[in-house]
Amino acid sequence: MSASVKIMLSYDYCHFEICLGSDENLSLEQVDNMRKDAQRLADKAVNQYKIAKNVASHMIYGGEKSQLEKEVRIIQENFPKSEWTNTQKATIKALEDFKYYDYQDDWEDPGDY
Repeated sequence: MSASVKIMLSYDYCHFEICLGSDENLSLEQVDNMRKDAQRLADKAVNQYKIAKNVASHMIYGGEKSQLEKEVRIIQENFPKSEWTNTQKATIKALEDFKYYDYQDDWEDPGDY
């Protein structure tokens, strides 16, 4: 049987939709695996969105990358890793992810986001 699967996730007023299909003769197990692959892709899209939003938040409210680096340095120098708050962990993670999700070049006015 040919098959198609569609996964749609909503997160933070955004919609992520993945559609996969095949004209090949597939077993139910293969269709189920295709469904799982679509779900993984949708989950990955949501996770990338969360990271990009976190980086954007730091760019808007925390300044440029240099400001983020300064915040991370203060955290690392003044607090043991075992005592970092969730906010401190998120700040450090945002700096690590900055190089992958820096969309600022695509924005005309980051303040509108």
